[in-house]
Amino acid sequence: MEIAQNAALLVVDVQKGFDETGFWGPRNNPGADDNIASLLDVWQASGRPVVFVRHDSSTPGSPLRVGYEGNGLKQYVAERRGKGAGPELLVTKTVNSAFYGTPDLDAWLKAEGILQVVVAGIQTNMCVETTARMGGNAGYDVVVAYDATYTFDLAGPFGWRLSAEEAARASAVSLHGGGFARVVTTAEVVGAAR
Repeated sequence: MEIAQNAALLVVDVQKGFDETGFWGPRNNPGADDNIASLLDVWQASGRPVVFVRHDSSTPGSPLRVGYEGNGLKQYVAERRGKGAGPELLVTKTVNSAFYGTPDLDAWLKAEGILQVVVAGIQTNMCVETTARMGGNAGYDVVVAYDATYTFDLAGPFGWRLSAEEAARASAVSLHGGGFARVVTTAEVVGAAR
């Protein structure tokens, strides 16, 4: 795998509100935050661009709502903002895709000449997946660092329910098998980016 020298790391919705397990329920992949931090460190040390994405929920009572502490980026992410040698952007959004945020992510990537994006963050099967799908549809070479993402148990129609691990795997299969993105490990991305 090759990681371009100007590949952008999209750090999606790594916010304090996702630590409120009473709201979200059981999650998978307890090592995700360490993997996200590793990606950030490699990107910032190499001068590659980093895009921080924050979900500004308009849902009353959401742990991600504007004005609530949970809306803020997790401490390890907030501490790394502004520390890299490369370009940096903060995108805020109210929907699943970072491509429907402010400022316009697609316009920024094009202006920077970026053709490849690496996606990490929360939730695997929601904002990470939607951002990756839209990036693939827009023609970007999308790489998802699977173990630098996590999600929560999810209820669906007909009484169906998926555990967080099942939901994350289904997302990975759809993205990779459907040709939207290459789903890989953090170690693979870090090894290729060094």
